[in-house]
Amino acid sequence: MPKKLRTIEISRLSLKDFREAEKLPLTVVLDGVRSMYNIGSVFRTCDAFRVEEVLLCGITATPPHPEIHKTALGGEDSVAWRYFPTTLEAVDYLRAKHRMIYSIEQCEGSVMLGDIDSLPVFAADRRSEGCAVIFGNEVKGVMQEVIDRSDGCIEIPQYGTKHSLNVAVTAGIVVWEVARRLLDT
Repeated sequence: MPKKLRTIEISRLSLKDFREAEKLPLTVVLDGVRSMYNIGSVFRTCDAFRVEEVLLCGITATPPHPEIHKTALGGEDSVAWRYFPTTLEAVDYLRAKHRMIYSIEQCEGSVMLGDIDSLPVFAADRRSEGCAVIFGNEVKGVMQEVIDRSDGCIEIPQYGTKHSLNVAVTAGIVVWEVARRLLDT
């Protein structure tokens, strides 16, 4: 029977080593996310995959805050982040960095998450350029004006009666899949 590892048995980077380590060429953008617990959860996920940066936009709260820390468990200290008053300003920042930008939203012509290999950023010669993924408000999703400025939309297929997933859950699924594709050499 396998034995569960204790925390001391799991090799983890120190905060200093994390900051110096090579990052996944991925930027995560939160477009008006209300819940600080969701924000913290996204930071924790981004820490797990060594995401390059998190952009917090609009009403999205910023660290330090006890409610963010409760779910981030320090991820808000390890992952680089910036605040932008609007998500469109974050899009301009990403364009200046020559990042491909994908809104995670149910849209006409969206690419299903399992089919993202068809997107240019996942071509073998472009993976190192990376991309940005935008996650929207818990009720309204990604704003249409942001979708209009994106290079495309990625959608998680869903088969139940609900039409959406929690934003932190969505971020976990998408970041995992994007990381898997960007790291697949």
